[in-house]
Amino acid sequence: MNKPSLPLSTLLGALTTLPMLALFYLGEKLAGLPFVPFDIFDWLARVLPGPVVTFGIDTMVNLIRFLNLGTVSETAKNAEQLLALSQLVIVGALAGLLIALVLYRSERSAGEVGAAVGLLLFLFFVVVEVQLAFSGNPLLTLGWLGLVTVGWGAVLGRSIQATAPSSEGSPVDGARRAALLKVAGGSLGLALGAWGAGRLLGEGQAEQVAATGAGQPLASPASPTTEAATAAQTPAVATPTPNLEGRLEPVAGTRPEVTPNEDFYRIDINTRSPVIDRDSWELAVDGLFQRPRNLTLEELMAFPAVTQPITLSCISNRIGGDLIGTSYWTGVRLRDVLAELQLEPEAGALFLEAEDGFYETVVADDMMDERTLLVYGMNGETLPVEHGFPLRIYIPNRYGMKQPKWIVRMEAIEAWAPGYWVERGWSREARPHIVSVIDTVAEEAAAGGTVPLGGIAWAGDRGIQKVEIQVDGGDWNEAQLRKPPLSTLTWVQWRYEWPATEGRHTFTVRATDGTGTLQIADETGVRPDGATGYHSLSASI
Repeated sequence: MNKPSLPLSTLLGALTTLPMLALFYLGEKLAGLPFVPFDIFDWLARVLPGPVVTFGIDTMVNLIRFLNLGTVSETAKNAEQLLALSQLVIVGALAGLLIALVLYRSERSAGEVGAAVGLLLFLFFVVVEVQLAFSGNPLLTLGWLGLVTVGWGAVLGRSIQATAPSSEGSPVDGARRAALLKVAGGSLGLALGAWGAGRLLGEGQAEQVAATGAGQPLASPASPTTEAATAAQTPAVATPTPNLEGRLEPVAGTRPEVTPNEDFYRIDINTRSPVIDRDSWELAVDGLFQRPRNLTLEELMAFPAVTQPITLSCISNRIGGDLIGTSYWTGVRLRDVLAELQLEPEAGALFLEAEDGFYETVVADDMMDERTLLVYGMNGETLPVEHGFPLRIYIPNRYGMKQPKWIVRMEAIEAWAPGYWVERGWSREARPHIVSVIDTVAEEAAAGGTVPLGGIAWAGDRGIQKVEIQVDGGDWNEAQLRKPPLSTLTWVQWRYEWPATEGRHTFTVRATDGTGTLQIADETGVRPDGATGYHSLSASI
């Protein structure tokens, strides 16, 4: 046969990958089959060395912040999905190049060579799906993956043959041009058709998610509409609810005291959240218990309910970042569940495993802390899918990396063992540093020669004693705190009335926690223990 063009073969590999992506999408919507590009991305996040994964995360977050592309967690997830799609297109392009190189040295038909390359890709997909423990019918999954990938490879091989030049260095003639246009048009047409069909089939996805029981109003209490109503309507509260009437008003532009569910940050190891059906889910219980048994969500909800206002932060949150939020979490005290299951005296830790393969170990002190909850509710609703439905854990005074979502198993073990991120070089303890942030310099609210500044401060479970503001490197001046905070587990909003002067100014904030410890001034990155340093904001008045 004629020798194919290497650049053109690479292009054809990329083009023909588009309908393959769309067919995988259609299969997912039609029969719940694996969406391969996302699975490959998730698999790589699990098998690559920890420093490589964290370097990628750091680079992505830095770019999002530098380019001001939006909230970090939402933008990062969108970027991950785009990268996942792009990497399979790149694989397709490389496959096209490989087929062309083989055809240079082989007399076999292009269709056979393409099918062989497709078979290699199929075997790689199978390895990925097996390691991710794919659900559903294995035979259907294997048949679908084989049909799409081997068929794609055969079509790609024939397309490369059809567009091969009649002689080395010959120009693109009419027949080759027609073949190229046919392949390109057919690829785009099939991709759009399969994608469109998948979209139509996916219109009921919201209803399917709702049918799982995620994001639904808790039977009691009714879903809160205001912060005061939230505090009044919650079930048993772990700490006394303070009187919230007559408190200091936050400055306009300060982030809300309670973060709406849809705005709460999401950081996990998945391109998309696991969707778990409430009726079929059980918490598997193993290990050092005298009376171990699996627990349904209804059985967990039958324990005395506890609601706590809680601030949770990601250990990857940069100074002044948005990977932090406050919600009312509802659940059952972990120690109550452990008592019901009769934890053995020699049990020194609790191993938790999530649906997505994430895992973490809870130490004995946290197991017995009355504030540690197995959480099933968020702001008066069952947990949203992306925040861990049907069950997650809250542990006081720890970053989010220690608090798995989508929990499916807990095992009582003798001693602590490293969790998912600890094994990848992050902090063993994950204790939060003091955080203070300037959310706004509200020039539009200037009055009487002053401009109000507003923001938040948080220190895990230690509370905030004082917040101070510095302007242009001058003296530190104390801000007003919105006291009492919702609880000792939440951030506190603050405001500072600055005697304004014209010009461009730099404002810096620092906080002191409830123990009298001043926030760390030295700037450090997020790895391995979380970022430290003061937050500054510049504005022109």
